[in-house]
Amino acid sequence: MAAPAGRSDQSENPIRVTILALPESSASVLYGLYDVLSSAGRLWSQITGETEAGPTMAVEIVSPSREPFRCWGGVPVAPQAALAERPESDLVVVSDLAIPIDFDPRGAWAESAAWVRQQYEGGAVVAAVCTGSVLLAEAGLLDGRTATTHWAFERLFATHFPAVKLSVKDLMLPDAPGGRILTSGGAASWEDLVLHLIARFCGDAEARRMAKAFLIGDRSDGQLPYAAMVKPRPHDDQAIADCQQWIAEHYAAPNPVSRMAERSGLPERSFKRRFQAATGFKPVVYVQTLRVEEAKEYLETTDWPTEQVGATVGYEDPAFFRRLFKRHTGITPARYRQRFRGPSKAASGS
Repeated sequence: MAAPAGRSDQSENPIRVTILALPESSASVLYGLYDVLSSAGRLWSQITGETEAGPTMAVEIVSPSREPFRCWGGVPVAPQAALAERPESDLVVVSDLAIPIDFDPRGAWAESAAWVRQQYEGGAVVAAVCTGSVLLAEAGLLDGRTATTHWAFERLFATHFPAVKLSVKDLMLPDAPGGRILTSGGAASWEDLVLHLIARFCGDAEARRMAKAFLIGDRSDGQLPYAAMVKPRPHDDQAIADCQQWIAEHYAAPNPVSRMAERSGLPERSFKRRFQAATGFKPVVYVQTLRVEEAKEYLETTDWPTEQVGATVGYEDPAFFRRLFKRHTGITPARYRQRFRGPSKAASGS
């Protein structure tokens, strides 16, 4: 399998990510970026028990000095490295900067701007949240390029960076298809940007996992659309464990509970009691949850009609499948597909 775009090799080494922190940085964005990027390739398996083989990210917060400081709002920041100690990165992210709308950026972050430019010239992907794009512009990286920022800073760009093709109507803009410079709109747009970056470096599937784990996106339907099957608790009942292994590979089989009971060698009533005692799930709920999780995967990754998805996971009655799916997720299969198919593509507008 080819390495995800943005990574020049197929090594198993983690992707080197540096987040630039400055006294003007917003703590919510700075630490939000750190938490989500650091969790890529790790968190989902801890929650669900699913094996993750994708890339992970080694994330550090860097600043001109290692000396601790307080960022905007007085929140403490203890940089993990100074700029001079990090000569190479795969990805550099500049958090938003709390600056006045009439701010004069000339010479404001000379050392940081030079370092970011050096990283870009060394092959790194460079991204900025909100007014972090002002620093990119000051570094000369946005001249002649299309970029975005918070709408309130359109005049600042017109005054100080007229060579930038600013488009404040856009939430997020790569400078070109597959380009190595990305900018996003207001501070909350870091969520869209971080999913796009995870998709780029770790793949679309991992971006979807992080969207679900952190509830990133439209939350108007509540939590259920994001929920996944939580990792069953460990147990020592080998007969039940064998049935779990079998159903994981045969979740679409007809009469799955009866067939598991038969495989276990137990009377069906005893099997159901032991299954729930061992796993915490009633057998029928366990099967339904497995089937819904598989259906989610098909909805996220294929164009199959809902009826085909339902039949593939074991439900020949489309109406029953839709009702079951909505009971588990809170939304219809069509709505689920709309929300979770390619979160990175939705974020980039492609």
